[in-house]
Amino acid sequence: MISVSDISFSVEPAKPGFGDVSSNVSFLLAKHLKKNPKEIANILSEKYRQSQSTLVSKVESHPSGYLNFFANWEKLNQLILSESNLDEFGSVDLGKNSTIVVEHTSVNPNKALHIGHIRNIILGDIIARILKKSNYKVNILNYVDDSGLQVADIIVGFRHLGFDLQPPQGKKFDHYCGDDVYVKTTEKYEKDPSLEEIRKNILKELEDGNSETAQFADKVTRRVLENQLETCWNLGVYYDCLNFESQIIRSGLWSKIFEKLKELNLIEFENEGKNVGCWVIRGENNEEDKVIVRSNGTATYVAKDIPYAAWKLGLLEDPFNYQKYEKIQPGNHVIWQTTLVPSSEPKQNFTGKKVITVIDSRQARLQKIITTLMSKFKSAEDAYVHLSYESVTLSADTAQTLGLNTDGKQAQMSGRKGLYVNADSVYDLLKDKTIEETRKRHPEMIDSEVKKIAHQVSVGTLRYEMIKQDLDKIISFDLTKSLSLEGDTAPYIQYTYARASRIIEKSTRTPSIDVDFSLLNDPSELDLIKTIGLFDIHVMDAAKNLSPKVIARYCHDLAVAFNSFYEHVKVLDLGDEKLENSRLCLVNSFKLTLEKALELLGIVAPDKM
Repeated sequence: MISVSDISFSVEPAKPGFGDVSSNVSFLLAKHLKKNPKEIANILSEKYRQSQSTLVSKVESHPSGYLNFFANWEKLNQLILSESNLDEFGSVDLGKNSTIVVEHTSVNPNKALHIGHIRNIILGDIIARILKKSNYKVNILNYVDDSGLQVADIIVGFRHLGFDLQPPQGKKFDHYCGDDVYVKTTEKYEKDPSLEEIRKNILKELEDGNSETAQFADKVTRRVLENQLETCWNLGVYYDCLNFESQIIRSGLWSKIFEKLKELNLIEFENEGKNVGCWVIRGENNEEDKVIVRSNGTATYVAKDIPYAAWKLGLLEDPFNYQKYEKIQPGNHVIWQTTLVPSSEPKQNFTGKKVITVIDSRQARLQKIITTLMSKFKSAEDAYVHLSYESVTLSADTAQTLGLNTDGKQAQMSGRKGLYVNADSVYDLLKDKTIEETRKRHPEMIDSEVKKIAHQVSVGTLRYEMIKQDLDKIISFDLTKSLSLEGDTAPYIQYTYARASRIIEKSTRTPSIDVDFSLLNDPSELDLIKTIGLFDIHVMDAAKNLSPKVIARYCHDLAVAFNSFYEHVKVLDLGDEKLENSRLCLVNSFKLTLEKALELLGIVAPDKM
């Protein structure tokens, strides 16, 4: 008798000639049983032959030692295609309905969102969608950094350099603040050093919520924030709550967390050396100590993030009241905002047992400190996760198209220098190109339909380009390549969906799962059915590893499998109604599965393109 209960073996899709799936179990048992893998595979295949399985037609040992399983495709076809018609197809129960916080965006409200910010926003939004599909209760937060240096800079511009509060005709306020006020104000610091002192004073006044400067800054930053949110909503990104740094500073959360840090000996007071009189977090592995309270008693930047991190995990009593944001998000999604003034609205709870914060790799050191502190507070290693990603550059051609002179090189973005391309401009350019292409293909289509398709393709393109790469790779965004109907692009996948829609429309029949599944036996049909059946495995993989790329790759694999099916077999006009119905069932299952997978990416698939 062979016992394999203690052996961790794998079962994987097989290479050609190795069945449908194969297992390496014989190799893992060889040392344990002192037999060669081929002999063990023979013994195991004989055992399997004696047992009954609905979904396995036969098991064979391969001369190499692998154990190969062959599917009962009629039964497997029925199981996969029937399940794909269910609303919950692809759902997995990783979260067990536990709460999780996803915080993303977190852009200074002093400028428009640029293409680099979009990677953060899309990444955070898709992670939230995948976690919801994995049975987590997700709270999506946007931390509004409304009290930092960059906000002080635009206040200097408006208050001391004579910039008008009204933008030029036809220009959004966030574009005006970023392109004109912020860039031109930072240029002036080099020529007029006295402005540095003014900026320091403004920073101090921003911390006092009752000061006239703070109230003026609140009006300005909220106007910018409104425009930023419009950009996000246009891309299908929504939030549950807005949290404001200015309120966190004034909430008293820092003093509570400061005492807790001292109690748990997580910080130390420095009696000598360059940091004398400061409270520091000791550096690990030759890293420098991090000052969190200066010798004059003022807290450093990291001190703002620590109480907010603890608040997200529900480790501190919530000092905030809540109000509904003035505007309702598209689709009637309510968005809440924290406030320190009394509110008639009920208390909300946007904390989680676990927190994922999406911040670019340049803040890795700071995030490592916060992650370590939170794991000690919570006594859980993975309670607080920094999801890091690399920056976005523009290809030389795209930079030129958008009016940036980069001497034929990729464009690295800098808001301070004005070297950036706002997200609205990229979206508009994508939309214009798609409108032009759609009108060429469909001259009969009405204007509103053309614009709707162009919007769906433009948003799909931006989203897909931001997540199809590994997170640790720099993205070089290229407008022309991203809109191609061939290769690894959103339009290629969307066009495949439209192709499936057209087949069903031409058939004039409603696809059904009451068909003869044994008729689906062409290799291209079986390959497509296999790919459809892998949906929940990919959702689990993406959720466990916080990897949207897994779903992007799955959508592309689905589209490739469908296009191979489309090239190899006809669906309509076969003169065989039973076979037509079986193939229509498969086309519809593909369409439903791709729609669900694209929904996780926040991409809408149009029926026509």
